[in-house]
Amino acid sequence: MIRRSSSWHAAAVKVPAAVLFLFLVSSLARAQELSVLPVNVFMPAGQKAASLSVTNNGKTESSIQIRTFDWNQSGNEDQLDPSKVVVASPPLVTIAPGATQVVRLILRQSPQDREATYRILVDQIPPPAEPGVVHVVLRLSIPIFAMPSIRALPSVQFRIERDAGKLYLVGVNAGLSHEVIRDIVLTTSGGLNLKAASGASPYILAGVTRRWLVDAQGYVAQPGEAMQLTAHGYNAAIDQQVRVVAAP
Repeated sequence: MIRRSSSWHAAAVKVPAAVLFLFLVSSLARAQELSVLPVNVFMPAGQKAASLSVTNNGKTESSIQIRTFDWNQSGNEDQLDPSKVVVASPPLVTIAPGATQVVRLILRQSPQDREATYRILVDQIPPPAEPGVVHVVLRLSIPIFAMPSIRALPSVQFRIERDAGKLYLVGVNAGLSHEVIRDIVLTTSGGLNLKAASGASPYILAGVTRRWLVDAQGYVAQPGEAMQLTAHGYNAAIDQQVRVVAAP
């Protein structure tokens, strides 16, 4: 899990997982007067270095800290542990107004049997306190996907679980790389469209089982019932029939 690295950070790192993905929906992540490019770092097999460009669009200098984490998923939660595999250089920097800082990312160890996943947290360090002024600490979270030397693809199987009166879409990724599941809709035989609750991370990493809560709108699904799942995956649309089962 994330551990404290300095006193001003302790509260900042304890945020909902959805916040970590807030800035990943466009080709350019922007936090007030800071911008970062790219918002997803992909390292093909054999590549052991990449870079980020952090630009200060404001009128005053801005100090940032860059930390790297191993990124895993367990129990439907994201886990971030300080990484010894990915190194960011420089880890601390002050950027002048209008300037851009290039951050070098070094992969010390290549993945072997499946895609390796990491995250970079870019935290803005607040300036000294001023009477009557509240400074907001900004954060950007950037994923890193490092590919192994073997062919690695996602392979997700879906089912619908009815658990304690709630309905969940469950995805089991038996593949060797991550998948992205967005815009989930389950259509009943009667034509009712049920959508996944908003705010959840769209990522399902290799070897992981994830559940997305579905807004059932009062509909009571029965075990064995079939629904049509439509969604957008990373490379293609998803359109398939999925059955309801009781939660194990």
